[in-house]
Amino acid sequence: MINSILIAFLTCTLHGQPDSNTNYLSFSDHEALFHYYRYDKNSAPIVQGHRGTREDGLPENSIAAMEHVLKHFPAVFEIDPRLTKDSVIVVFHDDRLERTSTGTGRVIDYTWRELQQLHLKNAKGEITEYKINTLAEALEWARGKTVLVLDKKDVPLKMIADIIRKYNANNYVINMVRSTEDALFYYRDDPRRMFSVSIRKPEVFYEYMKAGIPKTQMFACIGVEINDDTENLCRLMRENGIRCLMAMAPVYDRLKTPDERAQAYRKVVGMGVTMLESDYPIATGVAIKGER
Repeated sequence: MINSILIAFLTCTLHGQPDSNTNYLSFSDHEALFHYYRYDKNSAPIVQGHRGTREDGLPENSIAAMEHVLKHFPAVFEIDPRLTKDSVIVVFHDDRLERTSTGTGRVIDYTWRELQQLHLKNAKGEITEYKINTLAEALEWARGKTVLVLDKKDVPLKMIADIIRKYNANNYVINMVRSTEDALFYYRDDPRRMFSVSIRKPEVFYEYMKAGIPKTQMFACIGVEINDDTENLCRLMRENGIRCLMAMAPVYDRLKTPDERAQAYRKVVGMGVTMLESDYPIATGVAIKGER
């Protein structure tokens, strides 16, 4: 399995249809996005940056970090929309400011104007030149460059649906959902939505099928490490033409050395997983591609 997938990664156009002079991804419409995410036996792995990236001194959940990754190869990104006091949607993971910015307290207690006085910190806690981005800024930046997967934090579903519609972003934005109720809200709002779905048991997959969420409009987040359950889930997803994603951050990203991490990433691909979400997307891409 691993040899055929790595060969596909090396010989196929990486992750879709990047611009001829860049590593950008661009999809003409939502159907093109659906097609890109469909699984078949020749599917090349997709690298998904977890909160952008933590690499090379750049702060997570920043446009600068995502742009940096795209200098190396095409990738997609999971980011975290969160609300300010004055109902501006910003891109920030924690509900509190301390870990990744120079601020203190809760994001929701500050206006957007007040948050602009802060600077982002990188993974080492170092203060950077970068500031908190709005989701609107991220959507403007991402068009024609990459795909953004929007995690669920404290932003009402309707606000997320409305901003996707405002930016006509169905061809490059994916909604992360953890329940059929949330998926149905987005799907009924606009049936052109694409979904990142948490599926840890086969019965959960069948719940989504019973709810009427199309298999062609989802990929499955199946877990954080290789075991009998994730192998069985991955097989079930492949049989249904659905890509499965494994999150590297909780387990494999925490291995001590780059070599240990690279071996783990390749082992995950060898299991048949065709999406790897990592805090280190550049290192992940290098490991499964075999070269920079």
